[in-house]
Amino acid sequence: MSSQPVSDILVLSIVCAATGLAAVIDLRTRRIPNALTGSLAVVGLGLAAMKLGPIGIGGALIGVLLGFAFMLPGHIFGATGAGDVKLFAAAGALLGPAATVRAFIYTAIAGGVLALVVAVRRRRLHRTLTAAAGLISNTSAVAAIESPDADNRFAYAPAIAIGVAMVALSWW
Repeated sequence: MSSQPVSDILVLSIVCAATGLAAVIDLRTRRIPNALTGSLAVVGLGLAAMKLGPIGIGGALIGVLLGFAFMLPGHIFGATGAGDVKLFAAAGALLGPAATVRAFIYTAIAGGVLALVVAVRRRRLHRTLTAAAGLISNTSAVAAIESPDADNRFAYAPAIAIGVAMVALSWW
């Protein structure tokens, strides 16, 4: 383990604690509070503006925009909620551009694994895989996946927390 400035440890602690808290809340309530995502974004931008972390204000702003841009398509297609988009964008304020890209990759992998686990637990793995394959071949499967009767939805904040933590912890 290398020696890290206290400011980097502060950023690491904040981003991991906030996304972890969001995951717990999302699992319990299926919501991510705007107060949490807004506070995380403000703290991230504030720390960057005060030069108390690994990125400057420009990097924090680009991190927010990238986080938003990466998660928005999933929301548009009904795969994630608006809270997930805001949470990942807010985390981008602390991660910066390069780490936000890496966090998105880890989040997508964690989300895929969680989706498979949820599908197995709900005894609908075959239906889930068939619907996912339908999405690739045509867009008519979107309505079936978004249907409340399909029981396809699950809390995605845990996947975000995993992806963000993996990147943040790699700073060590």
